[in-house]
Amino acid sequence: MERAQSGPSGKAMTFAVDIDASKTEHGENFPVASLLITPRLRAAVLSFYRFARAADDVADHPTLSESNKFARLDALEDTLLGRAETAKPALPLRHVLAERGLAPTQPLDLLTAFRGDVTKRRYADWAELMQYCRYSAMPVGRFVLDLHGEDRSTYAYSDPLCAGLQVINHLQDCGRDYRVLDRVYLPLDMLDGHGTGVEALAAPIASPALRACLASLAGRTGDLITEATELPLVVKDRWLGLETGSIVRLAQRLIGLLTTRDPLSERVHLTKAGAVLEGVQGAAATFVARFARPAAFTFTGKQR
Repeated sequence: MERAQSGPSGKAMTFAVDIDASKTEHGENFPVASLLITPRLRAAVLSFYRFARAADDVADHPTLSESNKFARLDALEDTLLGRAETAKPALPLRHVLAERGLAPTQPLDLLTAFRGDVTKRRYADWAELMQYCRYSAMPVGRFVLDLHGEDRSTYAYSDPLCAGLQVINHLQDCGRDYRVLDRVYLPLDMLDGHGTGVEALAAPIASPALRACLASLAGRTGDLITEATELPLVVKDRWLGLETGSIVRLAQRLIGLLTTRDPLSERVHLTKAGAVLEGVQGAAATFVARFARPAAFTFTGKQR
């Protein structure tokens, strides 16, 4: 794939727009279109995931110049909106949006976040980090809810869940993000308040001050997940309820690890077997809780 761009002389030049996702949904910390998702919607969910993964890979690419990153993100947007055909990962999602009559709002919001990632490497405070999550994470949940035909009132529970999942990833990868990308999502005022700074992320073992900061961030993230615990109970689609219930359970377990372990030197991810176990337990608990609230819905996923 090629895209024209003006060179220093003003003449058009071309370069390869080799955009593709670096990994599949199976490499993520949380379920992506798992078998709990209604089969007829799984391909649509995966089309959004692969678009997002490709865009994220562009923004995080260690050797591409900023101008080349912006050009590739532009190619994804142009293809998504039907102005071009150059970015292969955007084509399936474009077709899904057209078939389902969905606006491109959510994927375009994601591109806003990834464009920010190209140049922004520090976040002043929690509010600024949450504003980033508004574009980098919340659109994911909103798209899935829109795809399932859920009421937009469910955004109130999906948004904190998605933001929480995003911050969990930031905490897990804080050392690597700093060393490889010079990017720090930990709010600077919280680091300063604990008597440390971004340079502490380069150490092989977290200092007591950094550990305290990370534990505090994990606690605030836990508050987000607590806000999200109603989501598995209020969505109409029963399978989506079970899926989100399993994700909430996984998030709670990971927050526990991040509260007690050092992400610079210790494992803060679940094993595959551990993740499956937590997910099954979360889905089972959601099944019981939904069954106990028949006034709101029946287990067929239809509102009364």
